Amino acid sequence: MSQGDNPRKETYNDHFPWELGVYDAHCHPTDTMASIAEIPQMKARTLTVMSTRGEDQDLVFDVAINFSKEDGNSNVENENCILPCFGWHPWFSYHILDDTNASPPSTTDETDEDLKKAHYKKVLTPSPKDDETGNTFISSLPPPKPLSHLLTETRTRLSTHPTALIGEIGLDRAFRLPNPWTTQEIETRDTTVTPGSREGRKLSPHRVHLEHQKVVLRAQLRLAGEMGRAVSVHSVQAHGAVFDVFKELWRGHERRIPSRKERRRRGSVAGAHEESEEEDAAKTSQSKTESEEKHKKPAFPFPPRICMHSYSGPVEAVKQFLHPANPSDVYFSFSNVINFSAPGAGKAIGVVKTLPDDRVLVESDLHTAGEVMDGLLEDVVRRVCEIRGWGLEEGVKILGENWRRFVYG
Repeated sequence: MSQGDNPRKETYNDHFPWELGVYDAHCHPTDTMASIAEIPQMKARTLTVMSTRGEDQDLVFDVAINFSKEDGNSNVENENCILPCFGWHPWFSYHILDDTNASPPSTTDETDEDLKKAHYKKVLTPSPKDDETGNTFISSLPPPKPLSHLLTETRTRLSTHPTALIGEIGLDRAFRLPNPWTTQEIETRDTTVTPGSREGRKLSPHRVHLEHQKVVLRAQLRLAGEMGRAVSVHSVQAHGAVFDVFKELWRGHERRIPSRKERRRRGSVAGAHEESEEEDAAKTSQSKTESEEKHKKPAFPFPPRICMHSYSGPVEAVKQFLHPANPSDVYFSFSNVINFSAPGAGKAIGVVKTLPDDRVLVESDLHTAGEVMDGLLEDVVRRVCEIRGWGLEEGVKILGENWRRFVYG
């Protein structure tokens, strides 16, 4: 989509309160680097910029550095216009070699090409055949990247950007790998588009084994827990599988749900006034200890906050993600392009109506920065406000507070 292909059909006469702060929770402007120069003129306050594959990790890193505040302080009071996110998308998970349980070095004379072939035959389904077609397909793929290297590089990037997130990560049952480039496609490809994506090529029959996708997702979720960072999660035809991965990592860390009796006791004003001075002192001491522990930010094997990006799952599944025992806070973001286009709009509207006010986010999910991205953001904010019955100013304030809480905690 070019900057001139504005998909908006409506003209709005009432004022849109950009000055209150509008935040794009998920976008990909580094897929079109020529558009990056338009970011300073955009009305959106902050773009949460995703990386997805080898070709865009450094692009997101560099753009974030170039657009950071001079003092390097990125917080609620002094927000940067770019919030970088570093992650490996499930569409490109086949690029990653699982070396977490590597076997001892082989005594055979296996070449790098042999190892590459074995990897792709293992992680792709159907497995490429040992014939000219299958071998040609594998030879067109890049050498696989060890998972340990990916985690090390991501950890370094996150350390450089103290508020950066991990994304885009997730699971996808529908994705199929594109066929190798033909000579004609190479000669006519759009050189303004960052390499690595499909770019209109026909699709092959090959998918990535869901179990391999889970290995890559699980490792990045654990890294998010280690670094205390939020994540942006892609899920296509895999909401149950994604939740199962979360549940596996949450096991043993569930939040304790107070009993009805405890909730009544806490809500009793009379009971609060009957506490002795000793109890007050004990509570003050406990509160101080809890505050100190909180600032230590202990590492967990799961992220503190999760955004289900352009959520397309059923309303019924929302209750699972929002169960009060879950130790991660789960948010749901929506885009016009994915969620409010036929035929899935009805399901998305039902989800937006069901969610609590404080778990809704908006996004453009667009691959180019500038006026079109602003337009898509305005459209989705208006749509969400209409569905939830919010006034525009009220809705923009709520969505801004939700984004800041999702990012900063």
